[in-house]
Amino acid sequence: MPRLPGRRTQAFTESVIREMTRLARQYHAINLAQGFPDFPCPDELKEAAIRAIQKDQNQYSFTWGSPRLRAAVAEKAGWFNGLDVDPERHVTIACGATECMIAALLAVTEPGDEVIIFEPFYENYAPGCWLSGAQPRFVPLRPPEFTFDRDELRLAFNERTRAIIVNTPHNPSGHVFSREELAFIAGLCQEFDCLAITDEIYEHIVFDGHTHISLATLPGMWERTITISGLSKTYAVTGWRVGWAIAPEDLTNVIRKVHDFLTVCAPAPLQEAGAVALRLPRAYYTRLAEEYARKRDILLNALTVAGFRPWKPQGAYYILCDISAFGATDDVSFAQALAEQARVACVPGSSFYQAGSALGRQQVRFTFSKKDETLREAAERLSGMGAVLHVKPLSG
Repeated sequence: MPRLPGRRTQAFTESVIREMTRLARQYHAINLAQGFPDFPCPDELKEAAIRAIQKDQNQYSFTWGSPRLRAAVAEKAGWFNGLDVDPERHVTIACGATECMIAALLAVTEPGDEVIIFEPFYENYAPGCWLSGAQPRFVPLRPPEFTFDRDELRLAFNERTRAIIVNTPHNPSGHVFSREELAFIAGLCQEFDCLAITDEIYEHIVFDGHTHISLATLPGMWERTITISGLSKTYAVTGWRVGWAIAPEDLTNVIRKVHDFLTVCAPAPLQEAGAVALRLPRAYYTRLAEEYARKRDILLNALTVAGFRPWKPQGAYYILCDISAFGATDDVSFAQALAEQARVACVPGSSFYQAGSALGRQQVRFTFSKKDETLREAAERLSGMGAVLHVKPLSG
């Protein structure tokens, strides 16, 4: 008999988000579960990728990223994030923000360390900790504002705390962390001598006057922050898998070593196209936020009319909803019934919380990273779902 899989993989399951995409395909449902656009990326990116392939830029890049892309990342980090970045010493290009996160966790944590994670959380964070041998410690973000209780957060820090993961704008709640919230987190990181790993992949998608702030810009935080972002969400290229981690030189050196043995390098021609993307006119980012604000409002209205109780997001491109008005007691069976019968796919809220938590059992998440016509068709299907939706509780 073969040996059982390693214990590190027994604490988590396959991605629930990707499972809902499979269900959407099975039932010919509109996929408002997985956060990928169904509209094209800018032509400039496609043309740049084609040019790079035609110029035979198809072999390994430098392990930690092409010089052109690292330079472009450093430039944008300066004018947008307010960071003084040296592309040679501070930037690592990896296969998406997801690889940046696991490379960072593997690089800076040891077995027995604790990593603080706000919940709800993007589903990769906790498995990243377990794979690294670290133990996640969860602190809730409570609706309707999805902010943290300062006393609860302080109690989570201790002598074993190695890092805190901060995702802003936040997936799935859409919360944009304020300067005051970030300053409190920064104070705890310095008091307990730990690191911050920030996932800022939605940094350009903010609404209603909210402002994205990079934690690394706060006093005393550059030397203890790993700032992660990527091409996927801002430029509608989630399948390209090009992301970056910005960190001081000592942290960059260890991240690069881990990245080298995880994936060697990100796709070379797509890195060249990424350098073009990061130098698009700044008006591109203004239009991006405006377009997503409109899409948000289309779906927000549709969900409200259909009987959901959505929380209005301040950023990112998701809407988290309370489903208690439907009498549903099981988010998983509700999401499965919605995909099969109303033919609209969402993500069960429990997948964004630690196992066994009751906090997400009456929540689901939808994405509005879709064409307007896709969202309007989803609105039409949701408006009639009361006549067709019959939710059967999961057995067991």
